[in-house]
Amino acid sequence: MLSVVIVGGLHADARKAAVGRLLADVPGSVALHHDLATAAAGTVVRTIRDATGMLSAGETPLVNDCACCALREDLVPELRRLDAAGTLRLAVVELWDSVEPKAMAEVVAAGGLSVTGVITAVDPALVLPCLGNGDDLAERGLAAAATDQRTVADTFARQLEYAPVLAVLDSPEADEEDRELLAQLHPTARQVPIESGRPTDPAGTAYPVRNSAHSPLARAALAGFDVESAAAAQHPACALLPAEADAHGVSTLVWHRRRPFHPERLYEALEDITCAAARSRGRFWLADKPDVLLHWDAAGGALCVESVGPWLASLPDAAWELVPPVRRAAAAMDWHPEHGDCCQHLVFTSPGLDRDGLERLLESCLLTDAEYSAGRDAWKRLPPAFDTLLEV
Repeated sequence: MLSVVIVGGLHADARKAAVGRLLADVPGSVALHHDLATAAAGTVVRTIRDATGMLSAGETPLVNDCACCALREDLVPELRRLDAAGTLRLAVVELWDSVEPKAMAEVVAAGGLSVTGVITAVDPALVLPCLGNGDDLAERGLAAAATDQRTVADTFARQLEYAPVLAVLDSPEADEEDRELLAQLHPTARQVPIESGRPTDPAGTAYPVRNSAHSPLARAALAGFDVESAAAAQHPACALLPAEADAHGVSTLVWHRRRPFHPERLYEALEDITCAAARSRGRFWLADKPDVLLHWDAAGGALCVESVGPWLASLPDAAWELVPPVRRAAAAMDWHPEHGDCCQHLVFTSPGLDRDGLERLLESCLLTDAEYSAGRDAWKRLPPAFDTLLEV
């Protein structure tokens, strides 16, 4: 069966370098790319190339005025056609700039094809500028649909954190702080260095395909990828968040507490907390909604808060059998005799992080001793400051 590797990322030069490296290293490989930049004209341009150059080009119409929808409709049939030819070993799906790898990996897997790798290509010098960019994708010409309301920062964060492998461009503009930030944002990722540009000889001619399927990037592309496990690892209740770190001017603060937040005090402090770090994420617990697990996801100075269902401690025993094993295991590792899995677990990563100031601010938002002692019935009567934000 044809192996499929997803290569994505907002850093186009790094992405193209990674794809070029794979095509040069893996015999029998082609790259399939859907260019969504032409969506305004009503079509999406599909190209297929190998290490020697372009093999074919075509167009597919928009679906529901959504370029990403057109990509989904066209991608699997094209991959099946390539697979049926029986002459190829690897299809490299090069995603357009703002397309996120999670959705495409799930589409490919649901189509019965074998996803053997997901790689996000990164220029370390652009990590902080992207994380700090709160512009809407539409403002940068990167929206995948008219209704696309994502920002540059949150899109980049998801691209980065989903992939188990990062193809890291050897960028002369990157310094130790840039590389440390990348390492702390995704400490479990395997980083594979890549050089900029398409592999060429000194005369500028592209090298022919060589049997280098054992190169680090090729091995990563063919190593195997579990779509279901990757999705579970993104759930706030069981995500493997970064650990404490402090090096080269970059810090990661892990803040874990067993007392719920006072909804009004936390709401009033949201802007200061959100802007305290380039990236923050995790799960949190509000006193007026003690049974609800809430997801914290902030980048680019913008915060997304959403309910992701009940804490396991709030479920009857019989319902536990309906919960995925990975979530039960995560809860068991962090179980409290009184509160179960209910907790605050927030992680903040940034250059120049004011750890002490941020901790004081977060502590001030927790219930006081008197408020805590009043018990859950009293907590539920606290002003519901987050109702509008949560759209409940």
